[in-house]
Amino acid sequence: MLHDTRLPGQVPLTGIERVARIAADHADAVDREGRFPAEAIAALREEGLLGAMVPVHLGGHGATLATIAHQAQRLGRACSSSAMIYAMHQIQVACIVAHGLDQPWHRDFAGRIAAEGLLLASITSEVGIGGDMRSSLCAAPAVDGRVAIVKQAPTVSYGEQADAYLVTARRDAEAPASDQVLVTILKAQSRVEATGNWDALGMRGTCSTAFTFAGDGVAAQILPVPFAEIAADSMVPVSHLLWGAVWTGIAVEALSRARQFLRAQARRQPGVVLPGAARLMRAAGQLDLMQARLHDLIGRFDACHTLGSERTVVGADEAGWPAGMARAATLNTLKHDVSEMCHQVVLQALLICGMAGYKNGTEFSIGRMLRDILSAQLMISNDRIAANTGTLLLAQRTELGTL
Repeated sequence: MLHDTRLPGQVPLTGIERVARIAADHADAVDREGRFPAEAIAALREEGLLGAMVPVHLGGHGATLATIAHQAQRLGRACSSSAMIYAMHQIQVACIVAHGLDQPWHRDFAGRIAAEGLLLASITSEVGIGGDMRSSLCAAPAVDGRVAIVKQAPTVSYGEQADAYLVTARRDAEAPASDQVLVTILKAQSRVEATGNWDALGMRGTCSTAFTFAGDGVAAQILPVPFAEIAADSMVPVSHLLWGAVWTGIAVEALSRARQFLRAQARRQPGVVLPGAARLMRAAGQLDLMQARLHDLIGRFDACHTLGSERTVVGADEAGWPAGMARAATLNTLKHDVSEMCHQVVLQALLICGMAGYKNGTEFSIGRMLRDILSAQLMISNDRIAANTGTLLLAQRTELGTL
């Protein structure tokens, strides 16, 4: 049976470990065929993990961001595409939980996420805005209690498989490009037409195709706070932290395979100093640095944000969670550095494994991970991030590098 991962005498796997096993079993096929990882997403739904961040009183697990990050990293070791889809879904759930639960429509919707295992996708990209999430050309005016939106999106990950979409648009036709709202549209309320395909180098299972999107619903499906606030407080922080968890998961798996390769060599050549051992040391050090930065920032975020966990939190100052330009610079720098360092770690793993890592179909194969991790520097271009963050750092008055 597909989901029977037991060996004789073993306790059945549950939760994220079961999902990771299923994701790993299908990862190569997902990559080879460029298809949606249906088996892993079905397992996430069966385990109730798509609603993990929804508060307990609404039927979810009440998970903290640290818990979600752990799950995303674990999936990253098994199947990069499954992990990225899970992370992108939870980013949307975080926006609903942090900014919509005071509104009856979105509170009921959060309960449906938990009860039905709804998969959420994001439509923030738009043809003509050059990758700037904080600008929109399309508009979603509320008229007579209804809202309608039509959007040309160059990239919508798993758009055909999603059960609902969170879509950015201008508040009305006269609003400036930066005066945006975020609208939740159910699949049954939408028409989605693919205008491109997704035959990519890596992350092939995310199915990030271009779409023409049209949707309509009631005005209550507009989240009650401006998108500028949602982006700054929830979408951007959670994106960078969960993406980092996925990317480090990929790097952890690659380096683990490299270590196993060296151990196999050491058994064959006892007493011989292996040349790859020095690479392993340097790559493990880079991985530790990334893990420490992510752990620190996720801890600070959780200390001052409840999300679905219904905990007591402290103020941002007490938690050490940055604000304004300092927050943007911190998160941008994290994204830039983790995306580049994870690539370096995976590349070092490949060099350690040599041809055994270069070839597909071996227990030490690194090729899929190397292709997948390259996407990290392109998901919001690192060149764009570096230029914008440099400008932010010039404007900041705080000291750099203080403890």
